[in-house]
Amino acid sequence: MDPITVAVERGGIVESRHRVHAVKLRDGRVTEAWGDPQLVTFMRSAAKPLQALPLVRAYESLPEEEVAIACASHCAAPEQLEAVKHLLARSWSSEEDLECGPVEGSRLRHNCSGKHAGMLAVCAARGWPKRDYRLPDHPLQQEIASLVAEAAGVEDELPAATDGCGVVTFAMPLDRMAAAFSRLAQEELEGAARITEAMTALPELVEGAGRTATEVMKALPGAVAKGGAEGLLCVGLPDGTAFALKAEDGASRPLSPAAGHVLSVPSLESSSVENSRGDVVGSVFALVESG
Repeated sequence: MDPITVAVERGGIVESRHRVHAVKLRDGRVTEAWGDPQLVTFMRSAAKPLQALPLVRAYESLPEEEVAIACASHCAAPEQLEAVKHLLARSWSSEEDLECGPVEGSRLRHNCSGKHAGMLAVCAARGWPKRDYRLPDHPLQQEIASLVAEAAGVEDELPAATDGCGVVTFAMPLDRMAAAFSRLAQEELEGAARITEAMTALPELVEGAGRTATEVMKALPGAVAKGGAEGLLCVGLPDGTAFALKAEDGASRPLSPAAGHVLSVPSLESSSVENSRGDVVGSVFALVESG
């Protein structure tokens, strides 16, 4: 099957098209695909729920807010920044210890600061040096690399690069990303239950209102979803069904309509295009062939 085409129309005329590759996995096998289920790309921030596994394993009890923010790509909302601060305090760390770059002069405002605060907390609990915790030769990143490969069912070492926040990111086929989210949603990984419970209880803390992953979790009770940079979305359902979607051009705007199509969520199947006045002047929707 061809990739999903997501159209952007203005005044009834299509002015842009995006191609989205997607895969559906159930019981460890691909049951449906749109485009290339073996398309290799980087997991980027969609890996955050997996990267948070060492955190929940290191601390027997953490508030759901702190677990959720460790999995988050946040919008720097006050409640999100407050959760980051509380998680930082667990390792007696400060904003200066965060090794992500500043946004508007603040490292706390970086959308990955929760993940970084969680990594500092793991280092404190395990007696590892906090300095350079983001680098591939640090024991934390080596452990995370093994956990991600295990979750995805990959025996070989995963290709790696540097993410936008400075931490290691891993590349794999879309069907392996779906496999990882299937295991996460079914709570087959040690600590996964605490990750999924926090994310599903606090979806707006994980990303934010209007963001695709948040809206998927709100629309599908029990679903765990996380987006990643360059047009990536991963979703796991409690019954083990899982999806991975990747916009070929790296855009984020086709993800919601594409997710609405493959997940059968009507509220996500289209979104509005607004001008600078706030007027609705067009829409973004998946083009579905009839017959």
